[in-house]
Amino acid sequence: MVDHEIVLCRDIAELSRQSAERFSQLAPESVEGAGRMSVALSGGSTPKHLYSLLASPDYSNRIRWNNVELFWGDERCVPPDHPESNFRMAQEALLSRIQIPAENIHRMSGEIQPQAAAAEYEKELQKFFALNSGGLPRFDLILLGIGEDGHTASLFPGSNALNETKRLVVAPFIEKLKSFRLTLSLPVLNNAANLGFLVAGPSKADAVKQAFSGSSDLPAARVQPVNGKLTWLITRDAAP
Repeated sequence: MVDHEIVLCRDIAELSRQSAERFSQLAPESVEGAGRMSVALSGGSTPKHLYSLLASPDYSNRIRWNNVELFWGDERCVPPDHPESNFRMAQEALLSRIQIPAENIHRMSGEIQPQAAAAEYEKELQKFFALNSGGLPRFDLILLGIGEDGHTASLFPGSNALNETKRLVVAPFIEKLKSFRLTLSLPVLNNAANLGFLVAGPSKADAVKQAFSGSSDLPAARVQPVNGKLTWLITRDAAP
């Protein structure tokens, strides 16, 4: 496993505060350097606490949301108002509570045919990052989680999507879930300037231990930035 920083937190409240501090510090640095901050959000219960905190006056007033561009690392193949939608979670916890231009919100179209949605989002990334053929976007920050099975984003163990080297966005069928998902590919994740895993709860401890073993082939262990910083923020009960 590549060099990484591990930040142990007492509980999810501290994890959220630590994450919010890092987010609010990175934002002005990114804006100063490139005029904007590009972020790929994660779904799940752990980042929801972070998003709610970022929307609070303590943090929202420190971030120039006009200069923040929000994308998603993965999405369920459901409409944006569906209870399982990653977009809906972020909308309720964060987007509806801050002043951010609508054009700065780049959601995945989970309501359309999965392969078409993946192709559409890939074109969006190519346009936004002004990519040449074969180029990779470089996000300022990608937020990730880890599942009990070691998956991250919607890259699951055994999925052919893990072997994707050319496409930026893929729409794998997840056999265990009997459904399609939309997800950024590993090359996109590994090209980010900053990657942050947010991990909470004892049910994740075994997956984290395997990911840290140095010999694991779990999807989360394959997140190895080429030229970026990898940070794991982990509650003590999830630490190996």
